[in-house]
Amino acid sequence: MFKRTRWAAACGGAVCAIAILGTTSTATAAAAPAPAAGPSGYHLIKTIPVAGDGFWDYLKFDPATRRLFVSHATHVAVLDVDHGTVVGTIPDTPDVHGIVLAPEFNRGFVTAGQAGELVIFDLKTLKVLGSAPTDKDCDGVVYDPVSKRVFTMNGDSHSSTVVDAKSGTVVGRIDLGGGPEFPVADGQGHVYVNLETTSEELEIDSHSLKILHRWPTAPGKSLSGLAMDETHRLLFAGCHNNMMAIIDADTGKVVATPPIGPGVDATRFDPGTMDAFSSNGGDGTLTVIHEDSPTSFHVVEKVKTERGARTMALDPTTHEVFLATAQVERIPNPPPHTRPFRMVPGTFHVLVFGKD
Repeated sequence: MFKRTRWAAACGGAVCAIAILGTTSTATAAAAPAPAAGPSGYHLIKTIPVAGDGFWDYLKFDPATRRLFVSHATHVAVLDVDHGTVVGTIPDTPDVHGIVLAPEFNRGFVTAGQAGELVIFDLKTLKVLGSAPTDKDCDGVVYDPVSKRVFTMNGDSHSSTVVDAKSGTVVGRIDLGGGPEFPVADGQGHVYVNLETTSEELEIDSHSLKILHRWPTAPGKSLSGLAMDETHRLLFAGCHNNMMAIIDADTGKVVATPPIGPGVDATRFDPGTMDAFSSNGGDGTLTVIHEDSPTSFHVVEKVKTERGARTMALDPTTHEVFLATAQVERIPNPPPHTRPFRMVPGTFHVLVFGKD
């Protein structure tokens, strides 16, 4: 995800793509009307305003409660997506990035990058229960239901901290050999993670914590989002060179590289429709890719969203896609190593795309 000290790298999974591409939004600017549904059927259904002006990162949807968890600077905003309202907050998560859920323990977990800790909260009450220490810059995170462990991906530290979900204690650390981004678990005791800095895919044994494979993803470079078709054992990795590397999870072979938009951050896969998605903040699009077979894929459509809408979550029941974004403006003469832009106050919101 976005690092303050890496804004000049532009783009990739960063809101900086908005500023670099010259957006000059103001608080009074109105969003352009959403176009009618195209070949994919996806179109804007509604917009949910969210108070607060901090930047954002991962989104996590809970199908059981129909709540959407939205990382938002120093806290997590919890939304009722059906009523379009904010129903709760998980506080004190500075520089929040990822959110994962472990329903069997009634627990959720949030990576607080600035504090270097994994915050643990109660899924029903949203009350913070405690935390576990991680290496600095904890970012991506995944819960593996087989080992009952939470794996944080620590970007600047090039490591993963492993936490027992039930006890909340650290049980291991993995040296990854590169800067990690999104991870996924396959439900069979393996965790996969994109290495952004080395353009590699790692396979980790969630019990032994050993790296089983390290696969190059060429021609895909600078990997960000990661999703998985667990049935057909395929990984969908969003790459910053405007392609999705589709990878055989057993052999590491790159089987296809369909084009996507610039500024990708998240990818998702919907097993109900066999569609894979990439949210592209650079040009404000959602690329919809259909899996025709485990070896054949085609781009259905690039659905217009909004600039900066780079992270997303998916409802596997309704097939709705949720994206977060805001209007931004340039900062004149920003200090070194800081974002060259700021959010326009009062413009943060969640977009809900679906099919009627």
